[in-house]
Amino acid sequence: MNVPTRIKLLLIFLICILSGNTTFADQPISAFYPGEKLTYRLKWGFIPAGQSVLEVLPYETINGYQSFHFQLKAKTNTFVDKFYQVRDQIDAYASIDMKHSVHYQKSVREGRTKRDVIVLFDSTKKFVQYSNFDQKKPPVSISSQTFDPLSAFYYVRLFDPNTNKNISASVTDGKKCVTGSVQYIKQESITVPFGTFSTWLIEPDIKDVGGVFEKSTNAKIQIWVTDDERHIPVLLKSKVIVGSFYAELIKIE
Repeated sequence: MNVPTRIKLLLIFLICILSGNTTFADQPISAFYPGEKLTYRLKWGFIPAGQSVLEVLPYETINGYQSFHFQLKAKTNTFVDKFYQVRDQIDAYASIDMKHSVHYQKSVREGRTKRDVIVLFDSTKKFVQYSNFDQKKPPVSISSQTFDPLSAFYYVRLFDPNTNKNISASVTDGKKCVTGSVQYIKQESITVPFGTFSTWLIEPDIKDVGGVFEKSTNAKIQIWVTDDERHIPVLLKSKVIVGSFYAELIKIE
């Protein structure tokens, strides 16, 4: 497998956290808030590949909804840039009560590949519509409580693993809508560059991820989140046929 394919898999892995047998109750959100910024070192096996930043930006009003603004940026390092430069950014907006997504957009710059994706959400009429450089695809039906992939990442953080071992939600990328699942496995002490943490290991169901995950025997995605009310992801790992990919926490702001 060539370098571009490996790097693309690493970046896909970071946001392929499809949620999945609990619903979100009305309660104050303390797991995250505007100003949170998490920086990760990306690796393929032992090879440093780049850096990714997850950030909660200031609240915004989008389509009439006061919303969280989640942002993911990913870039390759100078070494990998020589083979396959990546500069990706995802901006996701979810209602401030974290009941559903409001808007989703993605700028992809990977080698010669360029995409400017927008997914329009209409939770009232229950559909989403995907477009890339203004080329629209047919609308896809959704439930009134559906998330984009990045907002789903934050949705999972709302739950207490001591009372909710399985989490479910409807997730869409604009092309299809699926119901996935995330299961809490066990508690572990994990050391990453930023420090040592008491964590919970969680594993998303990857049956709908496809690609190399579908083709790999015993493929899995694992995420270790802090054992506190914030449930900060400190380590992400995938295991597929071509090896293991990691995102290690190196900074919290």
